[in-house]
Amino acid sequence: MIRFEDVSVTYDGAAEPTVRGIDLTVCEGELMLLVGPSGVGKSTLLGAVSGLVPHFTGGTLRGRVTVAGHDTRTHKPRELADVVGTVGQDPLSHFVTDTVEDELAYGMESLGLAPDVMRRRVEETLDLLGLAGLRDRPIATLSGGQQQRVAIGSVLTPHPEVLVLDEPTSALDPAAAEEVLAVLQRLVHDLGTTVLMADHRLERVVQYADRVALLPSPGAPLVLGTPAEVMAVSPVYPPVVALGRLGGWSPLPLTVRDARRRAGALRERLAGIGHEGPDTGLYASPYEATGPTGPVPAPAPAPVSEGGGGAPSPSRRPRLFRRRLPQAAPGTPRMPRTPGAPATAVVEGLSVRRGRTEVLHDVGLTVAAGETVALMGRNGAGKSTLLSALVGLVPPSAGSVRVGGLQPHRTAPGELIRHVGLVPQEPRDLLYADTVAGECAAADSDAGAEPGTCRALVSELLPGIDDGTHPRDLSEGQRLTLALAVVLTARPPLILLDEPTRGLDYAAKSRLVTLLRTLAAEGHAIVLATHDVELAAELSHRVVILADGEPVADGPTAEVVVASPSFAPQVTKVLAPQKWLTVSEVREALGASASAPAEEAGT
Repeated sequence: MIRFEDVSVTYDGAAEPTVRGIDLTVCEGELMLLVGPSGVGKSTLLGAVSGLVPHFTGGTLRGRVTVAGHDTRTHKPRELADVVGTVGQDPLSHFVTDTVEDELAYGMESLGLAPDVMRRRVEETLDLLGLAGLRDRPIATLSGGQQQRVAIGSVLTPHPEVLVLDEPTSALDPAAAEEVLAVLQRLVHDLGTTVLMADHRLERVVQYADRVALLPSPGAPLVLGTPAEVMAVSPVYPPVVALGRLGGWSPLPLTVRDARRRAGALRERLAGIGHEGPDTGLYASPYEATGPTGPVPAPAPAPVSEGGGGAPSPSRRPRLFRRRLPQAAPGTPRMPRTPGAPATAVVEGLSVRRGRTEVLHDVGLTVAAGETVALMGRNGAGKSTLLSALVGLVPPSAGSVRVGGLQPHRTAPGELIRHVGLVPQEPRDLLYADTVAGECAAADSDAGAEPGTCRALVSELLPGIDDGTHPRDLSEGQRLTLALAVVLTARPPLILLDEPTRGLDYAAKSRLVTLLRTLAAEGHAIVLATHDVELAAELSHRVVILADGEPVADGPTAEVVVASPSFAPQVTKVLAPQKWLTVSEVREALGASASAPAEEAGT
């Protein structure tokens, strides 16, 4: 169905090809996963299937790419529209209409399908992707994850023979990601649709792939095999594979279920070591890691009223869900254990409305200096809106927000930048210059920092990026990292990140975690909205779960995520009921237990 024959792509101005000598065949009805570190050319290969490379991006393509017998060198993207459906890393760049239903119908309209066929397919897609309650919503009012589902739905309705997906689950909550991947698997198995997909969230997708194609480094030969074969040699792999490598398991597990079956001996060994859960540093919360009636379950997707969305009003909630989280005794601050640590941000009784929709209701949150808080919850729960309120982009309709004693929505941008910085889901919102060097120079100037401060951060987070590179020529993950460097240049006491690992490979994520830990140790408060449960487990002191615009859980990371099947990381699921969160914790514990007998013998 898809065939690459000795394909090399060189972009204008580049000294070396981005990909070189690619020979690859993707069969009809196959789901192939394309993996590799950031910047190795995965998006370039995906773009070559739809003809966007080189017809839209420019550059030189050598060799031949055919899709269902069509040569992409002689067929432009519009001529392949009925054969190939493409969803890129940036869903917003795909939308051409204003509302969800119109967007789902647009592709079929362009192909001239009959109205009754269009109506039936729109309804099927709305149900498949859980979008029925959003059908009349303006796309601009949706959360990033909801927009991603709409983008996927818009390419499903024309029933293309081939689907090309670049990071299709990057902005989705765990439950929504499973729904989307289940739909793709049904299309592959039942309809014979061919899917070529790239995704850095391997813990979500690798078990669905028939085969995996690995690009280990820029210009390197392609490695092709079954998921287990490729994961054994891949430089990027999910936590469950890392645990299998640590335990010496063969074949390597790809799913939590496989790992649990092989983890009996490891669980027994770890039980002998003992584990109280990770030291989350400083958080001492008067809240229990429970909801109103006990341990917090994963919030199930709730239907959204027609023509509306976000949080229903409290009067329409069942009485059970109008109860608040357990409150601290009067005068007991929700603060870190560190004596005298000030509150960097204080949110009290915050409500935010967008039009007729109340997207946040009566939210309370205190973030202390040196604390890292992860906001989690389903798409549309209000996480991004809460970050926007903290940085002054949306005013409260009730309650108050204070950052460093200032009201963000009433503070001049020049003053606010020195107190709080936001890295948004769409990094292009922060990037205006024509080169990386230009962005860094502007960031240094705006922040009053020494020249070269921003560039040093970029070099730390993105090794090998040239000063003359245009930000639009970077991958989504690289643009996100550049935007982070721009924000960090001002060294604000409060750092806000919205889906900070979207498009990042595991190595880039590790560098990000190291940097954020260093900032927290220096006293910066960090609040991140994320669907990346592995990031929350690795980094955060505390997790707040939002549902329908209200907090339903607030407590130490280990307590909250262990109590939630949806938000628990892979290691937690494999080693339950023990409260391990990450592979690094397990590795350190095993190393410590191995060295203990030697130390005793030495004494």
